[in-house]
Amino acid sequence: MIRVVAHDPAWPVRFEAEAGRIAQALGEVAVRIHHIGSTAIPQTKAKPIIDILLEATSLEALDQHAPILEAMGYEAKGEFGIPGRRYFRLNDSDGTRTHQIHAFEAGTPNVVRHVAFRDYMRAHLSLAEEYGALKERLAIAHPHDMAAYMDGKDAFVKEHERHALLWAIPRRAQ
Repeated sequence: MIRVVAHDPAWPVRFEAEAGRIAQALGEVAVRIHHIGSTAIPQTKAKPIIDILLEATSLEALDQHAPILEAMGYEAKGEFGIPGRRYFRLNDSDGTRTHQIHAFEAGTPNVVRHVAFRDYMRAHLSLAEEYGALKERLAIAHPHDMAAYMDGKDAFVKEHERHALLWAIPRRAQ
């Protein structure tokens, strides 16, 4: 069942703890680790799953280290529908998803777009609240249909991701 809840101030703390475990486990393969997704945006309703963006030295190096993440409880899913990505998911003892890692090579466009969208939403909290309300409506309308939920937010994400990338250009130059 798709569940969207009010922002939890513990989410950043949970991210930091898991990012530390990942950084220690992967060593130099992990270039940077970012908290992304709605759990990284204050005042935004979200599915209570911590999204982690891992910038890796290379996907080949990360693939060689995948058994380390699996030993930590993550399930490796390969690209999982997005070329150039490695996706890992972590469930708790009840089988509920708690964390997911979206890994890309450092500095690639997918990294830039995820971080830009997060930063844009943090800077424009009224849009972030609108996004949270949209996700809540979609979860109610499609509680067991992840494809419909994702499709329902696609136009919002694409539009604001485009704005975010334009907004982020001057900030990256600094």
